Amino acid sequence: MCGIAGFVSLSGRNLPNASRILEVMGELISHRGPDGDGSWTNDEMTVGLVHRRLAIIDLSNSASQPMHGPLDRVVAFNGEVYNYRELRTEFGSYGFRTTSDTETILAAYDGLGVSAPTALRGMFAFALWDGRRQRLLLSRDRFGIKPLYYTVVDGVLYFASEAKALLPILPSVSTDSDALAEYLTFQYTIGEQTLFKGVKQLLPAHNLVIENGALSIERYWDVQFDVDFNHHERHFVERTRSLVDDSIDLHLRSDVEVGSYVSGGIDSSLVGVLASRHQGPGMKGFHGRFTEYPGYDESEYASSACEMMQGQLHIKDITADDFQQHLSNVIYHLDYPVAGPGSFPQYMVSRHASDHLKVVLGGQGGDEIFGGYARYLIAYLEQCLKAAIDGTYKNGNFVVTIESIIPNLGLLREYKPLLQEFWREGLFGALDERFFRLIDRSTDMKDEVEWAALDMAGVKDKFLAIFNNRSNVAKEAYFDRMTHFEFKTLLPALLHVEDRMSMAHGLESRVPLIDHPLVEFAATVPADVKFPGGQLKHLLKVAFADSIPEPVLSRRDKMGFPVPMKEWMAGELASFVTEIFHNTKSAHRDFVNADAVLQNFGSSGRFSRKSWGLMSLELWQQEFHDKAGQFRALISP
Repeated sequence: MCGIAGFVSLSGRNLPNASRILEVMGELISHRGPDGDGSWTNDEMTVGLVHRRLAIIDLSNSASQPMHGPLDRVVAFNGEVYNYRELRTEFGSYGFRTTSDTETILAAYDGLGVSAPTALRGMFAFALWDGRRQRLLLSRDRFGIKPLYYTVVDGVLYFASEAKALLPILPSVSTDSDALAEYLTFQYTIGEQTLFKGVKQLLPAHNLVIENGALSIERYWDVQFDVDFNHHERHFVERTRSLVDDSIDLHLRSDVEVGSYVSGGIDSSLVGVLASRHQGPGMKGFHGRFTEYPGYDESEYASSACEMMQGQLHIKDITADDFQQHLSNVIYHLDYPVAGPGSFPQYMVSRHASDHLKVVLGGQGGDEIFGGYARYLIAYLEQCLKAAIDGTYKNGNFVVTIESIIPNLGLLREYKPLLQEFWREGLFGALDERFFRLIDRSTDMKDEVEWAALDMAGVKDKFLAIFNNRSNVAKEAYFDRMTHFEFKTLLPALLHVEDRMSMAHGLESRVPLIDHPLVEFAATVPADVKFPGGQLKHLLKVAFADSIPEPVLSRRDKMGFPVPMKEWMAGELASFVTEIFHNTKSAHRDFVNADAVLQNFGSSGRFSRKSWGLMSLELWQQEFHDKAGQFRALISP
């Protein structure tokens, strides 16, 4: 786990200030790798790499990067290749000089060329320069666990693990209106564009190749939701147990201590318990809680999980003062405003964990892969009502009945406001239109945003292209189409937070539920096995009923990482939050009406997810747009 950056000239001209550019880019991502640094340029100064190291596997200096291989090849790598031991056997003729996973990338490239990423099992973003072919290969892992951004300025492509490292290169810092439209709709972006105009992300499971100045981008892997109707639930349960346990075992490979996040939910509890069975008693667990107001302390559930782990639970009590002190750091390390306020407590827990070790396991991905979100139940409820009214119980290979969902409706008790909003403009309609309505965050921002300046129709078109992509989702189940969309869009956004909040403190976060053999298998499981009658995460619960503490397994109130923003806004943080919009520049932002934002906060301190989204957007502009000159000055003569 590290940070990488670099450049390659598309025009063939050299960069006379290449060393300074690499130095600045390395400094801006230095928090990702506090254990070492290195840089390299070719003799012509037309390509350069920089690396910041967090030493996890092969702690010796021989594993330092950029790492050189035979045939004039050099690589800079961020992440972990968990099957590196198997790759050493597969490519045994390569002639390994280290025991690091980095060198297996060079070996895989030696054997497979630009198809090398298909051999890797893990999380990664790497840059590999092949001097003989004059080829640069940039690659990102299948799910986007590790980040990679790039921009082209004056005939030179620059890339980095974090977008902030590209800001000194940009001639100006401005907001991409298309990406902003996506953010306001979903509170994350869904394509290659980012909120920084001119900066793109390399999408998950893609290679970017530059050869003799020509640039091409290709997908090297995709998941196919190809249902298996030939097996019964027992087969899927047994296979799930095997694949999850195998992934946990692989994700424990490390030359340093490994701990675990323990949130009190099913996914992190399962990961922690299974990891402790492989690693033995004494594993450290990390949990964050809010004790100032009732309803925000989940440490009881985390304690039951840690007890089953026979581990040591380290709890971070998080306060309003922490929020006021660290919020700007959260936004800085995120690079972009994304998702909800859960990024803040995640930052705090990661900070706490980094005081104890370098590597933690997390439960990210379980909701998207096994169906854990209450909105799936809301959509299914509407589908059941329609089927009952129309008499269309049979939907291809699936049966949809109102009776099946009744036992699970209690899960929606906390989601009544969402139900009201969802049904405000009527019931039924096309499935894609209904799901878009369910996840659209922009519907209550009529006054705060200058919508005429944004291409909202384009956002809808992008959504429909992913949601209705029958080449990936050939099944007729509504559930599969919903989970496929969020697997492709929401999951990368959550992984963005996972990476940035941990790496802000030089902490590696591993996500064993996002392992491609497991994901490929899960995509074949019928919806009525994963989600029978609207039972969220049914398959995972049945498969691991003996590995999840009963209080965690049976709880019905888990809601992510709740933050007492409403209470803080009505009390100790009311002036702090509203003052954010009194910045002298905030009144003149493009696309957003700061006066309307303040007015709609209200004197009562009303706070919502919308408020978080707009507040994060303003803080992001203060942190990066207002300080653009400081970034450019880092490499200016």
